[in-house]
Amino acid sequence: MKLGAFFMPSHPPERPLFDALQWDLEQLEQLDRLGFHEAWIGEHFTAPWEPVPAPVLLIAQALLRTSQIKLCPGAHLLPYHHPIELAHRVAFLDQLARGRYMLGVGISALPSDLALYGVDAAGGENRRMTLEALDIMLRLWRGEPFDFDGAFWKVRKPASSFDFLKLHLTPFQKPHPPIGIAGLSAGSETLKLAGERGFLPLSISLNDAHTASHWHSVEEGARRSGRKPQRSDWRLVREVYLAKTDAEAKQRVRDGAIGRCWREYLLPFYVGSGMAKHFLHPGDPEKSLDVDYLIERSWLVGSPDSVTRKLASLAQATGGFGTLLVMIYDFSSEPAWWNESLQLLTREVMPHFQS
Repeated sequence: MKLGAFFMPSHPPERPLFDALQWDLEQLEQLDRLGFHEAWIGEHFTAPWEPVPAPVLLIAQALLRTSQIKLCPGAHLLPYHHPIELAHRVAFLDQLARGRYMLGVGISALPSDLALYGVDAAGGENRRMTLEALDIMLRLWRGEPFDFDGAFWKVRKPASSFDFLKLHLTPFQKPHPPIGIAGLSAGSETLKLAGERGFLPLSISLNDAHTASHWHSVEEGARRSGRKPQRSDWRLVREVYLAKTDAEAKQRVRDGAIGRCWREYLLPFYVGSGMAKHFLHPGDPEKSLDVDYLIERSWLVGSPDSVTRKLASLAQATGGFGTLLVMIYDFSSEPAWWNESLQLLTREVMPHFQS
């Protein structure tokens, strides 16, 4: 099992943006030193708790400050980008990264982002835009000029009287960098697309049954195209926090950055979006869903022995996955606790999962 990270990136709304992003860059440096395999960086436009609309700018800076870790937008929301421009930007960044880059794409889930751009998610417009954009980008990376008249975008062969003006920029990795797609809902349609196209599936992991349904989606999509998906490609995102004792770890999560973000932002969003049931175990009432419930029943929180057992249980319940993506929060007010958690995770937990 590989170890990676997922940055929303999450920051309290009152935190100065420049300071917040410097902290993100420092964390990416630290994860690189600790041997993390990859880090995914989110993209949103209307979420003060997730204030990064351009993960590519963080990635470009982090490439100069790291040496091993793969850096990935997680994800570019394709309905909001012109596919010609984004295909060129991805190819350019992949050339700069020299193989330390993977591309994450998404259909967009925040209703405020969708409203800002005037995209009709209820009618499936965001999904159709994503598929069309992907098709254009994949064709452009092959380097062959083409004309295309889609429902949302048009492409024309470059017209010029000079032979030296033409499509020329292709990715460093051939035929293109690995592509990941994140899924959230049970029976995720986007993860069916991952299985069908051979993309990397990323699961926002809630309860065990919800998470296991994501692999069923991958397999269903793979059957459409005759592919055989590999569980080693599957990434699961989870909250992970360790201390020397269970009591210390739980208190630090409850009173620290994770607890505040969930109480003020994520729980109101998920509950208000009708997703509460996917956090709950069978028979548990919705009113029981709070930070303490998640600490006890969902997240990987505790001593090294406890987290090792919980991670083994998660792997067994889901059938196995290839990479654990640790959700990163703004731990700038608790750096010593967070550094201790990372050290315990890398030194005492992950060695049990290397075979």
